[in-house]
Amino acid sequence: MKNIDPSQPFNDLPLLPPPVEKVETIEILKQESKAAVALAELKGLARTLPNQGILINAIVLKEAQASSEVENIITTHDKLYQALAAKSMTIDPSTKEVLRYREALLYGFEEIKKKGFLNTNGIVRIQSILEENEAGIRQLPGTSLKNDLTGKTIYTPPDDKETIVRLMKNLEDFINDEPDRMSPLIRMAIQHYQFESIHPFYDGNGRTGRIINVLYLILHNLLEIPMLYLSGYIIGHKGAYYKLIQEVRTKDNWEGWILFMLKAIEDTATKAISQIHGINSIFNEIQDKVKNEAPKIYSKDLIEQLFVHPYTKIEYISNGLGVERKAASRYLKTLESIGILKLEPIGKENIFINQQLYQLLKQS
Repeated sequence: MKNIDPSQPFNDLPLLPPPVEKVETIEILKQESKAAVALAELKGLARTLPNQGILINAIVLKEAQASSEVENIITTHDKLYQALAAKSMTIDPSTKEVLRYREALLYGFEEIKKKGFLNTNGIVRIQSILEENEAGIRQLPGTSLKNDLTGKTIYTPPDDKETIVRLMKNLEDFINDEPDRMSPLIRMAIQHYQFESIHPFYDGNGRTGRIINVLYLILHNLLEIPMLYLSGYIIGHKGAYYKLIQEVRTKDNWEGWILFMLKAIEDTATKAISQIHGINSIFNEIQDKVKNEAPKIYSKDLIEQLFVHPYTKIEYISNGLGVERKAASRYLKTLESIGILKLEPIGKENIFINQQLYQLLKQS
């Protein structure tokens, strides 16, 4: 057991990587194999979707909602979709925070697609979008993590700016290095622990760290789009999540922590696979219904628009299909008349909801 005083800054946080024998135990390698198989199946299956934008919009919103909920920032699916679709509505503070998470995640996704790496400056930018401030890396002491119920200090992260910068440079190298023989899934769990232990920002460390998880998988070609909803698993196992992070610090329990993260990947990927099958099924069902009951307006592109935007409106259809607003309005009213869309006035706007898809996406 490590002798760590939780009230003192952990300026001796070890650099990465940890010893191989600690992070490649037999149990870890067994679970890594299961997680890798599930993730590979998910990546392949996502390519069968008519438009991967369907998953990006849906999963990013779910991840944003769940990751924020871990920090007790609560909103609903309805409010999120309404806020995106209806510009005239008033948005409550929690919904705004969740939408900032979505913006930060999509920013990170575009950055690594463009640059092929994720550096400290990119991480700082992600956090600044989340928190709407430019405070950057911590420069002042006084940050500590406390038990919400007792107020007792659980952990005090490094507080020396030079130490934080050195640790972040080491983490940046670890994130961007091509994995040698160590599985990138194991490395993902390691980097997440390290980031949360460095705790480089005054606020937003948890949510920033969970964004980095998804970006890491894309960076190392394990996913093509941000479609792994890991925060949902963390919410369901929140106590274990925090306990196991702490046990790496106090007991050197890398095995428990890495097993937790690998199980999260396997479980989440398996659920996402089921959801993609559901999306494909609903897509085919709606496609057939429109062909049979409204053949004059049918096009595959129109059906795709209803899935990219489960809450849609004239503007989305007009822009997405390159048609005039009058034609877009006619399409939507026809789809409503045959029971595919439900009209819901929100503020001053008419929003049309793809009911079947929306109900599927709401399921965790």
